[in-house]
Amino acid sequence: MLRGSCLCGAVAYQATGPIESASHCYCTMCQKQHGAAAGTYANLARAGLSIERGEEFITEYASSSHGRRAFCRQCGSTLFWRSEHTPERIAVTLGTLDAPFTDPVDIELHTDTRPSWLPVSGVR
Repeated sequence: MLRGSCLCGAVAYQATGPIESASHCYCTMCQKQHGAAAGTYANLARAGLSIERGEEFITEYASSSHGRRAFCRQCGSTLFWRSEHTPERIAVTLGTLDAPFTDPVDIELHTDTRPSWLPVSGVR
């Protein structure tokens, strides 16, 4: 089970069930939304996500014809991503988890727009 919350604490959620995959998405929309090189997500069954607190603070933005990005309207924390093409799935932002995610991130998406300023591997 994963538990997470936004920066201000208005929204708290719980996600149960198996994680299908964890990914770094380097698309320019994720870069803009996160203000970072990538958005990092855990993909799971939407039925396994429950909002424990603050559902009224969650706002969605339609970033494409099928993609919806959810965030806390009070503090701006990015919370979820979902596609209307796969309504049974949802992606939870790993940066909002209350405890560190310990599984590997096994997929990199949109590597053609991966920023050149990221190191190739390792920490310097």
